[in-house]
Amino acid sequence: MFALVDCNNFYASCERVFQPQLEGKPVVILSNNDGCVIARSNEAKALGIPMGAPAFQYRSFFKQKGVQVFSSNYPLYGDMSSRVMSLLGQYSPNLEIYSIDEAFLHFKGFDLFDLEAEGRRMRKQVRRWTGIPVSVGMGPSKALAKIANKIAKKYDSTTKGVYCIDTEDKRVKALKWTAIGDIWGIGRQHCKRLEALGVKNAWQFTLLPDDWVKKHMSILGLRLKKDLQGLPSIQLEEVPSPKKGIATTRSFEGTLTAFSDLEERVSTFTNSCAEKMRKQGSSCTALLVFLRSDPHKKGAIPYRNSCVLTLPYSTNSSITLSKYAVLGLHKIFKEGVHYKKAGVMIMGLSPTATRQLPLFGGEEVKHLAVMQAVDHIHKRFGPHQIKLANQDLQRTWKMKQEHLSQRYTTEIKEIITVR
Repeated sequence: MFALVDCNNFYASCERVFQPQLEGKPVVILSNNDGCVIARSNEAKALGIPMGAPAFQYRSFFKQKGVQVFSSNYPLYGDMSSRVMSLLGQYSPNLEIYSIDEAFLHFKGFDLFDLEAEGRRMRKQVRRWTGIPVSVGMGPSKALAKIANKIAKKYDSTTKGVYCIDTEDKRVKALKWTAIGDIWGIGRQHCKRLEALGVKNAWQFTLLPDDWVKKHMSILGLRLKKDLQGLPSIQLEEVPSPKKGIATTRSFEGTLTAFSDLEERVSTFTNSCAEKMRKQGSSCTALLVFLRSDPHKKGAIPYRNSCVLTLPYSTNSSITLSKYAVLGLHKIFKEGVHYKKAGVMIMGLSPTATRQLPLFGGEEVKHLAVMQAVDHIHKRFGPHQIKLANQDLQRTWKMKQEHLSQRYTTEIKEIITVR
């Protein structure tokens, strides 16, 4: 049996752990730079606040309805997630952390256990030890565990937050209850194609011929179908695979018009990507730089552009990548435009240990030692201690976070004060 454990309204729940007066009140969490709503408590959902709602448009509504607004506090959320996942790892050694608030567990050799009782015990322990409420769904496959979790969350008063699909009748009933667009792994385009065929729910999807599913939805679609039939075909990914692309994109607090300001930002974004790439032991062969003007500024010139640069050799050097990123910026920069957003994406990633090197020329041999030294210093003393010469030495990127709560578990100066 597989289990999917999902933290309920995770970001809002993290805020409530340290501010219990928020229980029962509508809570929303805003995205980077306090742009839009990315998380809502059940009370906020009941008020009709949509996901992605622009914060500036709903400011008066929040005030009128008493909605508690918070900026994203990722250090807090990441630490609370780590605490929840470490607890879940005590229930099964086969654990896949699917996202910051979700994890799959595979219960091998638990045939004589009452797994539903285990789910209730798991839910109770996580709530008691971390303060985070979770829902637990169980089924003979990952896809069915995902559906069981939705049922547990949807009918919490009946299921008490735990639901197990352990019989054929429960499986059929759950599949008929699940709309085709709500199936894990079914995107918009596949949803439209299936609905055009008269396939409205997960049960009807499992009745389609294997050949048709494989032809139109690839082998991944066929695995999903088998999973929904109770034949586990999607296995746990216990070791996270390296990222195939790494990006750093940011909206600016104001707008930038000078090339030198954009150069500093793009170089900083490139350095951030390079550090992440080195951390997973990869090098890249290409990078993309993009710029975008402010679409909301009246009378401003609308402009967006991007540039892809192929590198002459595979590298993970911040110095080399910054040099090429600035070359790309030169190609797409346009005078007189008020730029609101920029970003860098590195592509063509491969393991550094097995990368293909050029026969002649190539990277400066000192770069490897320099990057290793920089990474070691940042690991020991914190980020942003050493920068490239075209970065602003006095500036550390800081998001607009007007509603930021304290980092109760990761910053000694912001822990709870007991009076």
